[in-house]
Amino acid sequence: MKNVSLVLRDARRIVVKVGSSLVTNEGRGLDENAIGEWCRQISSLVRAGREVIMVSSGAIAEGMKRLGWTNRPHEIHELQAAAAVGQMGLAQMYETKLRENALRSAQVLLTHADLADRERYLNARSTLLTLLKLGVVPVINENDTVVNDEIKFGDNDTLGALVANLVEADALIILTDQKGLYRADPRRNPAAEFVHEAKAGDPALEAMAGGAGSSLGRGGMITKILAAKRAAGSGASTVIAWGREPDVLLRLSQGERIGTLLVAQTQKTQARKQWIADHLQLRGSVVVDAGAAAKVRDEGKSLLPIGMTGVTGDFSRGDVIAIRDAEGVEMARGLANYASVEARLICRKPSSEFEKLLGYAAEPEMVHRDNLVLTR
Repeated sequence: MKNVSLVLRDARRIVVKVGSSLVTNEGRGLDENAIGEWCRQISSLVRAGREVIMVSSGAIAEGMKRLGWTNRPHEIHELQAAAAVGQMGLAQMYETKLRENALRSAQVLLTHADLADRERYLNARSTLLTLLKLGVVPVINENDTVVNDEIKFGDNDTLGALVANLVEADALIILTDQKGLYRADPRRNPAAEFVHEAKAGDPALEAMAGGAGSSLGRGGMITKILAAKRAAGSGASTVIAWGREPDVLLRLSQGERIGTLLVAQTQKTQARKQWIADHLQLRGSVVVDAGAAAKVRDEGKSLLPIGMTGVTGDFSRGDVIAIRDAEGVEMARGLANYASVEARLICRKPSSEFEKLLGYAAEPEMVHRDNLVLTR
């Protein structure tokens, strides 16, 4: 298991998730001082060369305060109204505090449907990576104003993990109102042992957190354990720590032993290749000439449309396709940057002609090498 100090110290791309109780000071309204502290620490991390994405709860709680509601409503349209009102204040607070620390910010609202659909998934990924490249801190929340049970993440711990997977983060830091994970409920057992480090996805962790059906587990530690398990699927380790710990983000990034570290057992590159190779259904294929085959297979290069000789199937941008050699044998597979209709138009064409042929210019590759895995 990788040493705790190395996991966080070496992390270059970090997703930070903060919960409603921290953001809204137990529902009393946005905690300006706490948000300011996190933004100050994020600024230090960015100046040190890290990339940081913030996933923040709190819109509904802030909306309730602004509307003068003391009890959380049950009707979905009232919850959505509260989210719409509160989202304004939440985004404004982060924008103000990040700007005070010389950082630009961007609000990004997501639903599960955005990440379930492959084309929207890639568009969201491209947007977030572009923001990071520009030095902008994305502040992400679930789009509670439009979600229903069918497209809801369920909790922002899950959203944080999915965002970590989306951008291939090195680490997910979940800031909460607890110090971390204990082997028993410390409120009932003061002698409960604290878990400093464990393997993400270990089934014993779910039992420690109370299980999905327990009063302790509902919306509490169990969602964080499951989020860590999900994030580990793409190679991101997770830390669960107390959000009001002084300089918590800075100290974690320096390798200090704070909170509970749940270490991913899969390397990031291995996880992505395994995901492409084993878990996605093929929608079509492209046939390539000998030169393109050699570059992809022997040199680890991306597949360019100029090396393609044919396209089969009906696929969309973001679908998994097979790459076949001149004999029709699958040699690799990967995520398509262009739909089959577009691929047929740019087959055997250089990237300089894409805009004329398609009406827009996007990626020069049909399949980028980061989204490609060899199968023979």
